[in-house]
Amino acid sequence: MKKKETRRFWLTIPSKIVQRPIIWEIGHKFDLVTNIGQASVTTELGIISLSIEGQRSEIKKAIQWLEKMKVKVEPVEINTIEG
Repeated sequence: MKKKETRRFWLTIPSKIVQRPIIWEIGHKFDLVTNIGQASVTTELGIISLSIEGQRSEIKKAIQWLEKMKVKVEPVEINTIEG
């Protein structure tokens, strides 16, 4: 069984999709667990600190999916690997 890891990201969500439930979608499209640390969302922009837990390959797929929707994804810190 592959190890799960937890990664933290800052997501900057453009106004076009700020009303879309993308955090919910990540949890349903990918085998990942999400946790919002901080969020500031207006009709113009969303900025969210998000923890994502799961296998590295699933995390990468989720990031690619977000980037296709023009969400800016920036890592918060160095990876933490759970044993």
